[in-house]
Amino acid sequence: MTQLALVIDLNVCVGCHACVTSCKQWNTSGAAGTLSDDRPYGADPTGTFFNRVQTFEVGEYPKTETVHFPKSCLHCEDPPCVPVCPTGASYKRAEDGIVLVDYDKCIGCKYCSWACPYGARELDEHQKVMKKCTLCVDRITDASLPQAERKPACVMACPTSARLFGDIHDPDSEVSRAIREHGGYALMPEWGTQPANHYLPRRRTELAIHPDELDRQDNPLKVDGKLPRPATSEPSLDDVTSW
Repeated sequence: MTQLALVIDLNVCVGCHACVTSCKQWNTSGAAGTLSDDRPYGADPTGTFFNRVQTFEVGEYPKTETVHFPKSCLHCEDPPCVPVCPTGASYKRAEDGIVLVDYDKCIGCKYCSWACPYGARELDEHQKVMKKCTLCVDRITDASLPQAERKPACVMACPTSARLFGDIHDPDSEVSRAIREHGGYALMPEWGTQPANHYLPRRRTELAIHPDELDRQDNPLKVDGKLPRPATSEPSLDDVTSW
């Protein structure tokens, strides 16, 4: 059986969130419908996202590294969210292995979110249905698009090519080769869900840190108050620059 999935290279991801914004834009205007956002600039913002990037540090000071970890629905080969759904709204497509939600059947009971060990499902607070990554199923099956563009929006937007897309059951596919050659692994395999999405591990890099780099040094001109200041009569940057 074909099993479409994402393979994410953690050594290349720079945490730019291009995948997050492109996912939000495409799916808001696509088959998934509007992804709600409430108070995005307020004190308690809330909204529906299919893809999020978690950023954290590893190691001990001063030799720490920043890891950017994108996470979305893993399209498990044995998805626990499907059998718990009381209406059959959650299902796995036989032709490509994508796990989807039929919004017409979903009653927003959240059983699927409780069953998912990865926290990949969210309730759309406006439509009151459960939503999740669809691997841009409306895009990858659109015959009107050139073959090269029939990929999830996040894959197309990634500036560092950290995200790969393809059939992990095809041993000759790009994603299968990446998993095989770079030690790709599934997230939390102990749950027995057989996640289709895989991650390529970060390669260890030795950091050369000199003692003087650990001491904060202020600009001496700033300390002495001698930073140059242009006279008010002098032309500004806008006056002398052609944009």
